Order: sequence, then structure tokens, then C-alpha cells
Amino acid sequence: MSPTAILFLIVCYFAILIVVSYFTGKEDSNAAFFKANKSAPWYLVAFGMIGASLSGVTFISVPGAIATKQFGYLQVVFGYFFGYLIIAYVLLPLYYRLNLTSIYTYLKDRFGITSYKTGSVAFLISRTVGAAFRLFLVAKVLQLLVFDLFHIPFTITVMITIALIWLYTFKGGIKTIIFTDTLQTLFMLVSVVVTIVFLASALDFNSIGELVTFTQDSSLSKVFFFEDSNDAQYFWKSFLSGIFITITMTGLDQDMMQKNLTCRTLKDAQKNMITFSVVLIFVNILFLVLGLMLTEYAAANGITASKDDLFPTIAMLPEIGIVTSAFFLLGLIAAAYSSADSALTSLTTAFCFDILDIENKKETQRKSLRKQVHIGFSIALILVILLFDFIFTDVSVIWELFKAAGYTYGPLLGLFAFGLLTKFQIKDRWVWVIAIAAPLISYFLNLYSKELFNGHEIGFEILIYNGFLMFLGLLLIKTNKKEKHTD
Repeated sequence: MSPTAILFLIVCYFAILIVVSYFTGKEDSNAAFFKANKSAPWYLVAFGMIGASLSGVTFISVPGAIATKQFGYLQVVFGYFFGYLIIAYVLLPLYYRLNLTSIYTYLKDRFGITSYKTGSVAFLISRTVGAAFRLFLVAKVLQLLVFDLFHIPFTITVMITIALIWLYTFKGGIKTIIFTDTLQTLFMLVSVVVTIVFLASALDFNSIGELVTFTQDSSLSKVFFFEDSNDAQYFWKSFLSGIFITITMTGLDQDMMQKNLTCRTLKDAQKNMITFSVVLIFVNILFLVLGLMLTEYAAANGITASKDDLFPTIAMLPEIGIVTSAFFLLGLIAAAYSSADSALTSLTTAFCFDILDIENKKETQRKSLRKQVHIGFSIALILVILLFDFIFTDVSVIWELFKAAGYTYGPLLGLFAFGLLTKFQIKDRWVWVIAIAAPLISYFLNLYSKELFNGHEIGFEILIYNGFLMFLGLLLIKTNKKEKHTD
């Protein structure tokens, strides 16, 4: 595709989102922005969450990892399913019973103000860094394909990108995102299907049955790894990690749970979660099959690209055709921005409720305060993305920062687990110390795991260790006296 065609595609994409936001954002109220007036159809939420859960990183990385990881990622996905069951029948009833807007309010009621602020700050850091990282990767791709050729500086590219996201979310907030996520998920799935159809034709598959047989017979389609317990892909490590990743990064994440809390009733929210969890398994299988076909196509055509470069390289080849290339770009953009727009809204929500205590402000102040925070986080995302570009020339270094930011979910796991599984009270004022110590210890355990544990390699289960360390730390500061919680 020519740079002009790509630019036109991007303009059309955002034009559609802005049109959607025009119709969904007519009610410029805090109730619509934060909770969509608790009237969102559960099936739209379920479908839209697929796109939100699959970032641009996943869109590129899962298919690109087949050559080295085979279908082992599916073990984690099976764990996701059971994690979603726990969210549906443990966490959602709690959130609905307490009528929460910010889910971290639970920590204030259970432990105190320090725990409450600590939990929210952990989310704010994780989501800001994570959203900025995802957008950074996609912005770099678009800069290379389009904006460099028009001599547009990367700084301007980033500013325009965030401004567009702000433009279609600043009024409707989560109400708008329910609908834009639905569209973006559709773009993403159509992109994958179109690419699979092209590759099936190029590889001479004449039916779905032939494709299924090819997948089953391939040495790269191995799913279960029980042989070596030290392997990062060992089944029980991956499966249990999938459960805890889901509980923490969905059930304890304001971004993902805010969508669920827009449903009319708890029953609707549970239907949304169960439906979403089942569909997500098949969507991930689709990505893995795509990765297998991309790997086979590359081998058959002498293409040396691998890992994260595999999908973009093949998708943009002239022989692929303009339609397939266009849908690849649409899918990539949709995957990135479906997580970024909801991140901006959830960051605004968490900061307004948890840090600024917006509910106790005057009615006349609430809307203007929300808009100021929304603009503030838009600027923060721009600055963090530009900081990444200034400091890091090697993307693999940023990957380490991204994973480290994910460690901040460990304290959330420990806090919520301690609150739900015990009846102990704690010395609330010391929680922030443990919340810093647990991720740091986890990081160094991960860094030196092979030396410390006789070759044992820590994989996704680092989150479990992180949460367990937080839980142990809370045991150390438990008290038999119920502390008085002050706001």
C-alpha cells in the first residue's frame, strides 16, 4: 500500500469512531462517562471486551511466537477461562453489592485509606505505562510506514494520535467505548480472517478440513507441555498463571471491570463474562492458526522475518494484495486503540474517584473536574510515549519496563486475596511499604531464577509469586484490633 492510501485508511478509521462518539456522547454527564448509565447491553460489552483484551502487542506477538513457543500459549488461555469464572461468581457479585464505580473503593471499606490509595496508584502506574507502551509500538510502525514519508515528526504523530482518542472519548467516556470497542473488535477479527483466507489460498488449502488436518499434523501445533517442570511453558505453570493473570489483570483492573459494571444487572454482567471467556478461547485459537500459516508461508517463500516482524512483513508484501494489507493495518490499529481509549477513560475514573474524591465535590465542579483529569492523562500519555522514544533505542529494553510495570498488579492480587480470604485487619499505614517491596523482590527473583532455583525458569507465574509475597507481607502487619478507617 502507498503511504497516501494508508493515511487515507487511518483518517477513515478515526472518522468512523468520531461519528460513533457523536451519537453516543450526546449526554455529556458523569453518569454516562463513568458507568454508561448502567444500561449497556451485555452482549455488546462481551464482544467489545475481546478487542480490549487483545492489544496491538498480542495482535503481533501471538502469531509471531509459533516457531519458538508452538501452541503452548493455549495453556495460558485455558487458565484464563477458569479465571473468568472466578471473576463472574466471586468478584462481580462483590462489586455489584457495593455498587462501586471504582473497584478500589472496596479496599477502603476493608482495610483503610492507605490500602485504598495504594491499590489505585498501583493501577494508575500499570495502566499508564502499559497503554503508553502499546501505543508507542503502533505509533512507531505508522511513523515508519507513513509519517516519515510525509516528513511529519514523531512528536506530532503521537500528539495527533492521543488528540483523536481524546476527541471521541471526552464526552461519552465508557458509554462511547462500549460501542467503539465493538467496532474495533470487528475490525480485528475480520483482519485475521481475511489474512487466513489469503494464506489458505496461497498454501493450496481447498477446504477448512484441509486446514484443520494441516494444523493437527504440524509439529508446531503442540499445545501441552508436561515434560520439564523447569520449562517456562510447563503446563501447570502456564495454566495457573492464566488463572491469576485473568483474576488480576481483568478482575482487579479498573479498565476491564468498568465495562462490566455498565451492565444493567449482576446477571447481565455474569452472562457477559461467561460468553466473553468462551469466545476468547476460539479467538486465540484463530490467532495461533494464523501464526502457523504465516510461519509456513514464510518458509515456503524464503522470508526470513520472525517473531514480532513476521505478521507485519508478510501482511505488507505487494503480492498479498491491497485488501489484505488494508485489513491488517485496520486490525493492528484497532487492537492498539481499543485498549488505549478505554485505558484513558479508566485512568480518568480511578483518579477522579480514588485520588480526588469526586463524589464529595460540589455538583457544579464534578463535570469540569472530570474533563480536566481526562485532558491531564491525555498529556501524560503523550509525555510517557515521547520519553520512551527519547530514552530507549532498543525495544527489547522497553519490554523489560513493560513487564516490570505489570508487576504492580501483584500488590492488588495480594490485597484483594487477603481481604476476601481472611478476616484479619492490618496496620493500614504500612501497606504502601509492602506494595513496593513485593514487586521489587519478585523482579529480582525473576532475574536470577535460574541461579537461585537450580535452572528453574520463571514464566508467567511471576504474578503468583508477587501476589503471594504481598499476602505474606500483610500477614506481618496484621493486628487483632480493628483500625479506625479515616477518609
